[in-house]
Amino acid sequence: MGDSDSQSGVTIYDVAVAAGVSPSTVSRTFSRPGRVSVKTADHVRSVALDLGYRDDSPFRSLSQGIHRTIALAVTDVTNPFYFGTLRGAQNEAIKADYSILLIDAQESASQERTNLERLLPMVDGLIVASSRLTDTLLRSVAKSHPIVILNRFVGGLPSVLPDTAHGMKLAVSHLLQLGHTSVYFLPGPDSSWMSGMRWLTLRAAAIGLGMTLHRLNPVPPTIEGGATAAEAILARQATAVICYNDLNALGLIKALRSKGASLPRDISVIGCDNLFADDLITPALTTLAAPTGLLGETAVRFVLSMIEDVAVPSSSPTTVPMRLIVRESTGRAPLPARSGHANSTSQPAPCKDLS
Repeated sequence: MGDSDSQSGVTIYDVAVAAGVSPSTVSRTFSRPGRVSVKTADHVRSVALDLGYRDDSPFRSLSQGIHRTIALAVTDVTNPFYFGTLRGAQNEAIKADYSILLIDAQESASQERTNLERLLPMVDGLIVASSRLTDTLLRSVAKSHPIVILNRFVGGLPSVLPDTAHGMKLAVSHLLQLGHTSVYFLPGPDSSWMSGMRWLTLRAAAIGLGMTLHRLNPVPPTIEGGATAAEAILARQATAVICYNDLNALGLIKALRSKGASLPRDISVIGCDNLFADDLITPALTTLAAPTGLLGETAVRFVLSMIEDVAVPSSSPTTVPMRLIVRESTGRAPLPARSGHANSTSQPAPCKDLS
């Protein structure tokens, strides 16, 4: 499946430019003609015919109706990160008299694609969060439905994501201030765009501040996944670890403590997401936080603007700010000679927000 809609290579975006309309208008002309005026539809079809465009997307809607429903597709509905996102999306949708349909892929790209194939005919627009699908497949969906990408960037499509570069710079600066000269990154799945972006921005921040950076083997984005990295971290005598998400960090802290490590005296740990459980673990987790409710609200506003043909959001990514919430899981770096003696100056950092 390619990005083009015909053997000539003509895309929905080519038709939109030539016709002087938005890509969503072209999409509705072919998938939902009742949503486009007769004059506009005739003009778009004429331009498409001249360009050699053919609408053959496998995701083309089979329904011509208006459902007042927006799908929110997530990778794992049990991940607490999505709680705030869903609530923000739902609140914004209700204001416009729309409903949110939640779709769970269970961390499976094949299940995610099956979900979309089955449910797209039932919705007017789509928000895809942390998708494991290819860029090509997501662009194919965009040929028939307004779509916004959440927590990921796909060229040519509107996206909303945290300001990861700023967040990682805050995390590395915090560790440097505590005397750490090197940091380890515990990545999430190889298929996760966000995990790759966190690594790239962390590397840039570490280089900029003169710190040494190491990358561990990827783990599932779960508590159990984080726990599996404990032995490797202890073997490498790491003093600071930044985890892909809070679930990984919570699992890692629990496993490190079970193996006799003292946190943050021996090892400092930072997570990402600011989950509700971060205050419940000992020590409480230092983490990077994005306003998840704002992510959901912004994504819905973008989708609605395309559904109603009010405006087409920029294809440049829209970022929301991140802040560092400092709790007890980060502290001063241990003395260079790790002989088992406690560093008498190591104290947990005070709880505060850095932005």
